[in-house]
Formats: sequence, structure tokens, C-alpha cells
Amino acid sequence: MARPEQVLLLEPQHELRFRGPFTDVVTTTLKLANPTDRNVCFKVKTTAPRRYCVRPNSGVIDAGTSINVSVMLQPFDYDPNEKSKHKFMVQSLLAPPDMTDTEGVWKDAKPEDLMDSKLRCVFEMPAENEKTHEMESNKIASSLSKSESSTLSMKSMASSLDDGEVKKIMEECKRLQTEVQRLREENKQIREDDGLRMRKSTVMSAPHSSPAVRVKEEGLSTRVIALIVLFFVVGVIVGKLAL
Repeated sequence: MARPEQVLLLEPQHELRFRGPFTDVVTTTLKLANPTDRNVCFKVKTTAPRRYCVRPNSGVIDAGTSINVSVMLQPFDYDPNEKSKHKFMVQSLLAPPDMTDTEGVWKDAKPEDLMDSKLRCVFEMPAENEKTHEMESNKIASSLSKSESSTLSMKSMASSLDDGEVKKIMEECKRLQTEVQRLREENKQIREDDGLRMRKSTVMSAPHSSPAVRVKEEGLSTRVIALIVLFFVVGVIVGKLAL
């Protein structure tokens, strides 16, 4: 006697596809739907039980509901020349209204009450060009992430100074410029006075020329100190901006 047609709706219907690489557990999902108005008992069996972990592998599907079965392929050494001979079978039967023991229902079931569907296993290994494309996509994503991070860093640095601090820095720069200009004028005046003293000293003895030399050295020292102070303050301002 022929077995009745499967009442459960399987998705996928004929094949369970597993996509490599198979160096880790690969999981695919089998959806079982019960469109009837009765509860249905089910079991999921395989020809290679040591190679797969199935959760749940049995149970009851209530009327009008569905369940997702996770089929987990264990890691193994993949051989592209070897075709998969693994198969799965979904076996089911209509649960009696007064069912209390699921295992007892399976034991008492007649062969003509059982329904089954078979699925074959298909192993897929990504092509080399797909791997290359994936690596390039990862590189592009990484570069975009670095660019966005740099942009955010610049914005954060700019926003770290409020308007009041910026105004103070600008005023300090103007004050330093004014101070440098004043020091330049003083230095110019000192050089002019030094020239005048040098001309007067031509009729004087050598010992009397030493004060003019000291004045010149003092003028140069003042200019050097002013420049050092200017560079120091500018360095402090740049350091604040960088932070």
C-alpha cells in the first residue's frame, strides 16, 4: 500500500545546501510548516548521523504553525571531486487527539500512517574570484572606516576649542605681533645710536669703545630673547589646537 502524501510543507523542498569553507561548523535551516488543522509529529533523520547535529530532531508541530530545524554540518576536509551522498528524511504522522506519549505514538504507528520527504545534501565552495572580491570589499571597507575616523578626529579637535578660547588666542597673537614690532623698532634705534657712538669713538682711545660694543651685544640679545619668547608662545598655541 502506498504511503500518504506528506502533509508538512518543507522549505527547502529537495536540497539542503551547505556553503564552505568547511573548517568550522556550517549551519543551514530547514523550515517545517503544518498547514492542517491537526497536530503533526515529526522526526528528522540522516544517513550520516555523525556528521550532522540536528536541533530539534523530533517533536510536535501544532496545527497552523511552523518550526525551524537547524542542521549543523561538522567540520571536515572538503574534497571537490567527491560528491556528497548524504541524505535527510523528514518523517511525520498525524498526532491522535488524545496523545500523551509521543514515543508511544511512533511505536504504535502503522506503515501506512507514516509520511516522509527526502532531501539530498549539496556542498558549495566559494569560487576564487568570489574570495578575491570579498577581500577587496574588506579592504575598501577598512579604508573608508579609517577615513571616517580621521575626519571625525579633525572635527573633534576643532570643536574642542570654544569661541572664547579662539578669541583669546587671536588677541594673544596680536599682542605678540605688537611686541615684536616694538622690539624691532627699539633694536633699530639701538643700532642707530650704536653707529653714532662708533663714529664718535674714532677720536677716542680703544678702552673707551667697549661700552658701545656692550650696547650692541645687549641689543642683539634683546632681539634673540624676543624671538625665543615668540616661538615659545606660538608653540603653546599650536599645542592647544592639536589637543
